[in-house]
Amino acid sequence: MDCLADTNIILRLAQPAHPMHAVALRAVKTLLSQGHNLCLTPQNLIEFWNVATRPAGNNGLGRTAAQTEADVRAIESNFTILADSPAIYPEWRRLVVAHSILGKQVHDTRLVASMNVNQITQLLTFNGDDFKRFSNITIIDPAAV
Repeated sequence: MDCLADTNIILRLAQPAHPMHAVALRAVKTLLSQGHNLCLTPQNLIEFWNVATRPAGNNGLGRTAAQTEADVRAIESNFTILADSPAIYPEWRRLVVAHSILGKQVHDTRLVASMNVNQITQLLTFNGDDFKRFSNITIIDPAAV
């Protein structure tokens, strides 16, 4: 079964010293061994690049473009990258209006729009509360895998 991984999963995978690294790694390995197809959207990789290359003092990882490119190549080899499609925008638009989405939650809503367009109902994330409003999504907490 297909499962979308939230950006926080790939960020934790890229940070071996982070307290949640082992939990993210175990969850990904377990889901893959159970036959799940772990997916990402281009948006996940854009968000990853943003955080990875942002200075550590500004809540980033402080990596260079070359280091981040190597990370993204590794991520791409382990996850299925879903294509962006013209159908995502109208679905996103429908969701933001239906759920009265405000502020930075528009980004999570776009992930859900992509999930809906691609008929994916499972989401692996450390931030399950951000997605509870979407009743068609099954949230998978990495610590529970």
